[in-house]
Formats: sequence, C-alpha cells, structure tokens
Amino acid sequence: MAGHILIIDDEEDIRFSLRGILEDEGHNVVEAESGEEGLELIGTDIPDMVFLDIWLPGIDGLEVLDAIAKQHKELPVIMISGHGTIETAVQALKRGAFDFIEKPLSLEKVVVATRNALEFSRLRQENMALKTRINSEQPTSLTGQSESIRNLNDVICRVAPTDAWVLITGENGTGKEIVARSIHNHSNRSDKPLVAVNCAAIPEELIESELFGHEKGAFTGAEKAQEGKFELADGGILFLDEIGDMSLKTQAKILRILQEQSFEHVGGRKTITVDVRVVAATNKNLLHEIEAGNFREDLYYRLKVFPLELPPLRERIEDIPLLISDFMDSLIKQHGFKPISFTPASMDILQAYPWPGNVRELKNFVERMFIMYAGDAVSPDKLPPEFKKTATPARPSVNTEANGESSEGVDFGALIAGGPNDLKQARADFEARFLEAKLSEFDGNITQLAKAIGLERSSLYRKLKAYKIQTD
Repeated sequence: MAGHILIIDDEEDIRFSLRGILEDEGHNVVEAESGEEGLELIGTDIPDMVFLDIWLPGIDGLEVLDAIAKQHKELPVIMISGHGTIETAVQALKRGAFDFIEKPLSLEKVVVATRNALEFSRLRQENMALKTRINSEQPTSLTGQSESIRNLNDVICRVAPTDAWVLITGENGTGKEIVARSIHNHSNRSDKPLVAVNCAAIPEELIESELFGHEKGAFTGAEKAQEGKFELADGGILFLDEIGDMSLKTQAKILRILQEQSFEHVGGRKTITVDVRVVAATNKNLLHEIEAGNFREDLYYRLKVFPLELPPLRERIEDIPLLISDFMDSLIKQHGFKPISFTPASMDILQAYPWPGNVRELKNFVERMFIMYAGDAVSPDKLPPEFKKTATPARPSVNTEANGESSEGVDFGALIAGGPNDLKQARADFEARFLEAKLSEFDGNITQLAKAIGLERSSLYRKLKAYKIQTD
C-alpha cells in the first residue's frame, strides 16, 4: 500500500537515506528540515504518516509531536533518534507516537514500521468512514410531533447529560435502541463507545464470556483471551437490550458487577475495574416477571434509576405520516427509488391499522410499497390484505335506535357516513364508554381492568386521562 509520507529531520543524509528506502517501496515522500517547516507542510497537505527526529533546531521533536497529536490525533508518527534511550522512547510513546526507531536506521525496521503505520492509518480512516455512514443511516432521535413523543424527546435531553442509569420499556419495534443511541449522542460520553448487547440472542453458556471476557483456555474453544462488553464500554455506555431474557444465574452476577463496577475474566483472577453507564431495555413487564420468579427484584430497582416508557404506534397515529416521510427519504437516498405517495384514503386506513409490530412494522411496510409501486400513488386497493380489513371497520356493538342514535347519545350512523375522521371520533367515543363501564365493573381497580383488556397499566392510565374518566 503506497502512502504519502513526511520526513522531518535536520540531517540531510538521514533524509536522503530514508527517502531512498521509502521511494523504493513505492511511497511518495516530502521533506522538512525543521519542526516549524514540518508543521506548516502538515497544515497544507496532511500526510498518511510522519517520520520525526527527536533532536531538532528550534522546537524539538517532542513539541512537534504534541502539536501533531493536538491537531491530527489520527496521524501516526514514528520517532527517530541517534541518541535513543529507553526513557526517551517511553516518553515519546506516552505522548502519542506510533513507534520509535534508533539511528543508524535499519532498512528492515523502517519498512516494517512504515507498513504497520500505514495499515493503522488505513484502518482508522475506514473506521471513521464507517461511523459516519452508520450515524447518517441510523436515526438518533424519535420522529414525531405527538405529545407523547415531544415529551419523551424532552426527557431524553434532560437525562442524557447526567450519568443516571436508564431503563427503557416498550413493545417490540417501538424504538428502544433509537432512544439508547439518542441518550448516548446527548451524553457527556458521546466520544466514548456505545456497546450494545442483545441479551436474548446470546446463548446462556456464552453470555458471561460476552459480558466479562475470558482468558485463553477458559473453556473449550477459547483459543485466545478476549475482552468483554464491559471492558469495551469502559468510559462509555453499555446498552443491555432485552434484559428481561437474561437468566437468573447471569442476573445475580451482573448485579454484583453493576454495583461494584469491577469483575474478572472468565477463567481469570485479575480484577478489572471499569467506568460504565448502563442503559437497559426490555419489551417485558418486569414487575410481572418478578412476580413469576423470572427476574430479580434487586436488579430491577438497580436498573430503574430513570424509567422511560415508549408508547406503541397505535397510540400516536398522528406521527405515522412523519415516520413514512422519514422512511421514504432514507430509501430514496440508499436505493435511488422513485418517490411514492399515499392517497388520503390510504393514509386514513394506515392510521386506523393497529400496527402490532409498531414502527419496525411500518418501516418494513414502506419498503415493501417502494418495491411494488415506486413512482406511483398508493391507493387503498394497492394496500396489502391485512390493511383492507381496516378499510371498513366493524360498527361498534352498542344498542342503537332506528335512526342510528345510540343509547348514549352518539349518532354512529351519521358518523360512519361522514367519513374516516368522523369514524375515528365514533370509535373514540365508544372506547371511552367501554372503559368507563369496565372500570365500574372492576370497582375502579386499574390493575384488574388492565389485565382483563390486555393493556399495560401506564397505557390504560393515559387513555383514562385522555377521556377524562375519574379514577380513585
């Protein structure tokens, strides 16, 4: 791999010798006689790597190294010196040098060190490009203008700059990972890693190794030592996704580590201390899991320093057009699809659909429509079969008079005839009366009502509050 290399050395013979070695290897070489000249060249044309003499007239090599590290910390610098000592080499490496070579220069050492430095530079550039692409492709905040999403984004901005641990709950597909990324991006640890662990996807016998790392030979197949997720997240954030699927045995071990922020590798004895902020997420009701004996109560309260609950998509249908627009923009950029549009009638159907898979289902649906109808307007007849059931919702089963007037005073016949928006109002009126009657049936017991109708307590509370239904 050919590189653009800068040599900073006041000795002409050294520059000549080094240039000859490097150009024979196919590299492009520029020279500077002083630190000042070298920094000026770097300011106009950043090289792939630098050979830098420690002893220079004017500012010395270590000062030049400090200046490079401050402005271009990704640039590998190899220090060279005719008066090399261990102390000097150690000092240079501590201040950010990539390597250290003594004079007289060995051809083999120069070639190997150059190859390693250029490979390091290439990998760093690829890593930065990958991070940029990932950040541009993945959303880092929740899309929506509904009251619940506005409030949630506001709360995220408040808790993110702190070091408080966060427990995110919500149904599958509601965007729990997006919230974790948003917390990371707005935190004081944004320059450190966000390490995600899917607790449900790792086999029970391997999860300890994944989390805590292992030593060589710790178990069959452990051919080399490996760092765990806790170590990789040191200084940053560890995102424990689907925490409710972790076994009780692992829960006990992780509780101790979360409390002490120290652990040992599997098969190791050395204690490793880390500074990790934990963000956990689950689609399960952990209080129910505690009652069933599947989740430790002490771990639950350790994780639940700051709870965040994500609403399902069916409870924020006004955000569906915005989400569709975001997904369409992303697909157009990624695949060059021709834009599609949804007719008003189609959009009404989409907003009436319950979306059991939430935002993830909506995203997959938009991609499906792009593949089928790129450049077209999607009318109701083009929607998949499951949506056509929503096009003509069943009439609420309530007692009605001959003229369509319900016993509660709601004219459902007129509302249905009035179109989808009126139909939504009719359904809302019916739901309010249904909840009010059910609440009375259960003597005002919210928990029993939630279980009976299959809703989370928090979701039920929001509905009751929205309908202004009095609760004890």
